[in-house]
Amino acid sequence: MTDKIIELKNVIKTYDGTNVVDGISLYIRKGEFVTLLGPSGCGKTTTLRMIAGFEKPDGGEILLNGKSITDIPPYLRPINTVFQRYALFPHLNVYDNIAYGLKLKRVVNVYEDKKGRRIEKRERLSKKVIDEKVSKALKMVDLEEFEKRDVNTLSGGQQQRIAIARAIVNEPQILLLDEPLGALDLKMRQDMQLELKAMHKKLGITFIYVTHDQEEALTMSDTIVVMNDGIIQQVGTPKDIYNEPKNAFVADFIGESNIFNGTIVGDRKVRFVGHTFDMVDDFELHEKVDVVVRPEDVFLVNKGLGQVDGTIISSIFKGVHYEMTFQVGKTEILIQDTVERTVGEEVSVIIKPEDIHIMHKGYTMNVYDGVITKDNKVSFAEGEFACDVTKLYPGSRLNEEGYLVTADGQELDLTDTHVRVEVPLDKIEIIDNEEDGDSVGQIISIIYKGDHYQVIIRTFEEEEDFVVDTEYLWNENDKVSVKIKPEDINLKLKVKQNG
Repeated sequence: MTDKIIELKNVIKTYDGTNVVDGISLYIRKGEFVTLLGPSGCGKTTTLRMIAGFEKPDGGEILLNGKSITDIPPYLRPINTVFQRYALFPHLNVYDNIAYGLKLKRVVNVYEDKKGRRIEKRERLSKKVIDEKVSKALKMVDLEEFEKRDVNTLSGGQQQRIAIARAIVNEPQILLLDEPLGALDLKMRQDMQLELKAMHKKLGITFIYVTHDQEEALTMSDTIVVMNDGIIQQVGTPKDIYNEPKNAFVADFIGESNIFNGTIVGDRKVRFVGHTFDMVDDFELHEKVDVVVRPEDVFLVNKGLGQVDGTIISSIFKGVHYEMTFQVGKTEILIQDTVERTVGEEVSVIIKPEDIHIMHKGYTMNVYDGVITKDNKVSFAEGEFACDVTKLYPGSRLNEEGYLVTADGQELDLTDTHVRVEVPLDKIEIIDNEEDGDSVGQIISIIYKGDHYQVIIRTFEEEEDFVVDTEYLWNENDKVSVKIKPEDINLKLKVKQNG
């Protein structure tokens, strides 16, 4: 017997040729509070809508209690949804809003006639049954005796609870919540987070919650599913997600993080910010890695008493702690401490081995499939770039007609030759003028890595990505172009496949 209530198997959803949900697989246990977390456009709401039945997958399968519901319409699924805009009926009072679905509901009642024959009748629920169910739902959301109130006189938090009562009155197996606290102010949102968690325990049903707010996810969830770009990045408990992020995106998205480029230099030793630190993870010697250290795990001591000396360059009081920036060389380290150090003060930091989290690098090189054009340029990622085609054949040269002459004198026309293109992350220039670059795209991600920003630019048609390490700060969603020097484009001949 499995405790899985919902299972998604390789689910795909495509809009305008783009996979907004790209082959995700996930299971959710009965009674869990699961949060789908990620930035706008990551596919979390689309995933929720497919579970609800409002959208149909273009690939894969959705199972409920082990049986496929992929083709079952929403009204036949034991699932109810609470939306961000509560969709309450303004002309109905609280009672009638909650009872609306019950009044439309039909149930099969079985009777026996005088001859003992079994007769089935589809009938409406009685007023007594509806009254009992509405009263029970109101009690669940702590709004007893609100039946006759006009919904327009209720606060945002009360309206939210009425929307939840209307959803749970039908006794669903699963409650879906799509950014339900987004319309509330900060204080009310924080109060409702605790109320929703308590309500989940009281109801005992499965909650699947969608949000882009990390605090909501960490506060309420049993399990968090971090999504980006239509793909699940990590699944785990709030503590696992926070303390053991799988990649730089998760580390950057969940809470504050220091993310650095590092190199494994010995057995459980990693070098970053110009110093070699002990660590607890086991990685291969010389591997280039991403290093994550949370700001609260960096300890300040007097100059010369720590592992690395540097200078405090900024300090901001945040209520429960000071948020300070410590600079060593060109690298900045964010620190949270209850004791303030003054700007300009020379200090030292200590980072314990157990507080250093090592991750395999997500990006080490930009790699593309390219084609040589008749002008001996290379076409890739929706652009045409000047390049040195002689890199394809050691010892070769170009003659006056533009043909490549190999070291043994063979003359080649490279037009339409398929190549592998490699460009280092720090060899791409971002230009804010779209006309001046060789390819155009939109910035979809920015991660600060101590002494530089890692920016991802996505082209519009083929959705190819340029991953760029740059010292300059850009804005997400900006339209930009890229330029690459010919000497920074590495070319390799692609091996032809038979057939």
